Amino acid sequence: MADEELEQIRKARLEQFRQQGGASGGEGQNKEDVQREREANARASMIAQILLPDAQDRLNRIRLVNATRAKDVEDRLIFLAQQRQLPGRVNEEQLKQLLGAVAEQKEEEKITVQRKGSRWDDDDDLLEGL
Repeated sequence: MADEELEQIRKARLEQFRQQGGASGGEGQNKEDVQREREANARASMIAQILLPDAQDRLNRIRLVNATRAKDVEDRLIFLAQQRQLPGRVNEEQLKQLLGAVAEQKEEEKITVQRKGSRWDDDDDLLEGL
C-alpha cells in the first residue's frame, strides 16, 4: 500500500513539475507571441488611421499577392506619418504613387552580376586576328 501511495505521489509531483516546467518554458514563448500580436495590432491600427478604406483594401489585396511588398509599403507609410510628411489620410491614388516609389527604390537596390565569358568564348576568335 505504501508503494501505491508513493507511486501516486511521484505521479502527482511529476505532473506538477511538467506543468511548472511547461509553464515557464511556454511562458517565454507565450510572452513573445503576445508581444508580436501586440505589435501587429499596433501596426494595423496605425495603418488604419493612415489609410482611407479604399487604400486599405488595395493594400490588403497587395498583401495577398506579395506580403513583403505590402510590408515595405506599410513601413514607408508609418515612417512618413511619424515624420509628419503626409498631408492627411492617404487615398488609393496616393497609395499607387507610393507603390511606384517603393518599386523604383527596389529596382535601384537590385544588383546585376555580369560574368566574364568563358575561355572558349566566341569573342576570342576576334582577338586572334589582331
